[in-house]
Amino acid sequence: MSSEFPDDLSERFPDVAALTAALGKTGYLAGEQLAAALFLAVRMGQPILLEGEPGVGKTEAAKALAAALDTVMVRLQCYEGIAAAEALYEWNYPRQLLAIRLAEAEHQHLADSDLFSEEYLLARPLLTALDHPGPRPAVLLIDEVDRADDEFEAFLFELLAESAVTIPELGTRKATFPPIAILTSNRTRDLHDALKRRCLYHWIGYPDTGRVAAIIRRRVPGASAVLAGEIAAATSRLRGLELTKPPGISEAITWAGALTVIGAEGLTAGAAERTLSVVVKYPEDEQAVREASLAAVVGDGHRA
Repeated sequence: MSSEFPDDLSERFPDVAALTAALGKTGYLAGEQLAAALFLAVRMGQPILLEGEPGVGKTEAAKALAAALDTVMVRLQCYEGIAAAEALYEWNYPRQLLAIRLAEAEHQHLADSDLFSEEYLLARPLLTALDHPGPRPAVLLIDEVDRADDEFEAFLFELLAESAVTIPELGTRKATFPPIAILTSNRTRDLHDALKRRCLYHWIGYPDTGRVAAIIRRRVPGASAVLAGEIAAATSRLRGLELTKPPGISEAITWAGALTVIGAEGLTAGAAERTLSVVVKYPEDEQAVREASLAAVVGDGHRA
């Protein structure tokens, strides 16, 4: 992969601080270590693996980076059983069949090269990112790679290492602008060492309540500083209850939005009761929260 920024990006982002500021303008408050890791991924041309609990901002980091660099983001959502063809390219079989029937009706002969051409190629996310015409590289988000299997992992690190792929009928396609690859994992299983060796790495943990409050203010402008702080503290208390699905930053943002919509000026037990569904996603978790008492969760046993 290329080890250089395009010239205009070198000027716009000469250091980590410049990239941190650009990410902030998109509404993403990156800590110093995360911003440095993203800067190095772009500067060194290496994939980066972001791991962390669901909802801590891994996917949003890729979106924010694409916005900061003023380039496109191409997303590949991984899942159990995903195959290389589904991620890379497929042939448009219905169109090929139609072409064959039309040729037969006109008593024409179609060679394989007529059917397996660019006209019938369906680019999936990986090929789309490799073929991106520039002038800046695309941000390729390979989301939840831990849900795919070992074979797909092996396929990925070979493709990312070369920034190229061979399509038997068309030849080798090498990226003119190698994509900035961001892989995310919720760590539902351990990834292969070979993949980790080829990637930079950063673990995104839950930020402290002050940073969560600042993120809420950025993402939900209608939320007051007081409300943002109360939601950040309550979200932290909820994570201390050992829930099946502890709330992350995304839930805190959604909670702030819901409370703003209903006109709540503060996070009271009554307001929490009306909006609990946006932050607690399992019946067992709701029961655990109620057993702990909503008043305790919002931090004020005297408010209703």
